Amino acid sequence: MKVKLTSLVLFCVILVACQNDNKQFLLEQQKEAQKRETIFSNINRGWNFSITPLEPSTQQVVNHWMEWRAFLTEIEQKPKSSIGAFQKKAAALSLKATELNNNIPAEFNKPSIKARIAVLITKIKTLDLYIHINQIPDAKVVKLVGEINTEIDFFQLQMEEIITRGKIPMEEGESDIIKMKDSTRAIPDELQ
Repeated sequence: MKVKLTSLVLFCVILVACQNDNKQFLLEQQKEAQKRETIFSNINRGWNFSITPLEPSTQQVVNHWMEWRAFLTEIEQKPKSSIGAFQKKAAALSLKATELNNNIPAEFNKPSIKARIAVLITKIKTLDLYIHINQIPDAKVVKLVGEINTEIDFFQLQMEEIITRGKIPMEEGESDIIKMKDSTRAIPDELQ
């Protein structure tokens, strides 16, 4: 009789403990879902890329750069459904950004443009990294979106500056001075 009574009490205690664990587990799941929804809404609000239009002369040169056009097409499409969609978009942007180093037009194949591309790639890969973390830092993601917008603006300004400088005619004798400053054309010193 004592064994049955002890078993019954023990069974009741275990039953009550399990019910408390289930309630606690459901409560934690609800909090986690609410937290993920807040993160999603913050990222959704802050995921705004604004690309300013280029000047017609610069746009004419850029039209032949397929990687840049593919990058702009990718960045203008905003994911809508879930954090997973934002993660996929960040991975796709990272891939498109690294492809920007391919087939750079001759006018833009300069160190200043390559440096701007490198900075843009770094910012986008950082965005990709942050959005794939388990506990997504939504404030950092939104901040990075703004920084990427700034870098794209600087990149476009650099392209426009190169086109504008290319339109400036050389003065008489300027090409001779440039040739004289070229150290590869110097006469080798054979006295050594």
